[in-house]
Amino acid sequence: PSLCRVAMCVGKCSRIVGPCLLVLGTLSVAANILLLFPGGASKYLAEGHISKHAKAMPGIWGGGIAVSTAVSTASFLACLWSREEGMEQVAPLHPPSTFSFPQLALLGAAACFVLSGVGLTNGPLCFYNASEHGHGHGTLWGYPFLDAGSQEPDARTENYLHDRHTWSICLEPAGVVAWNVILFSLLLLVSATEMVLASLQILNGCLGCLCGFCEGK
Repeated sequence: PSLCRVAMCVGKCSRIVGPCLLVLGTLSVAANILLLFPGGASKYLAEGHISKHAKAMPGIWGGGIAVSTAVSTASFLACLWSREEGMEQVAPLHPPSTFSFPQLALLGAAACFVLSGVGLTNGPLCFYNASEHGHGHGTLWGYPFLDAGSQEPDARTENYLHDRHTWSICLEPAGVVAWNVILFSLLLLVSATEMVLASLQILNGCLGCLCGFCEGK
């Protein structure tokens, strides 16, 4: 049947999805770890001067561990299922891991995407001159771009992401704004790709199950 041909095609494509997700999961973990060490310095983490969104570590537990664990477990169970099938034992029409584990990967990637988007929008925690923003006097640790958007909803995005001249307001850590933008943008890209690949795996599972019913007939 044509449905089975589609399932076979999607199945062949999905063979590269697992390794790709493992690579993306590793990249997600690495990007989040770098967020904890702005400019490569460790003192800010020790002092607690790290963005709360970076400390939430969505790239580690969401885009990294959840995705990698789901892929590894699904591959292991699929291998056992294939071995049982080769021994002509009674086996389900399709590996149960095809359904549950890609959904876990999709959920982890989605959580990483949302939290990374919030972290990118709110901007980094940095040591800045509060008097320039009219929110007090002297220098302090805070979220200057989040404060700038408290009165005008669109000002934060306009002044922060679209105007690099405002990035110099952060005195410490050096280059933290660019560090924050690049790494959170990378997490957004990685998690979005993970969601697409996990969705393909779910689609493959559904088509494989339907194909099994077709072959049963």
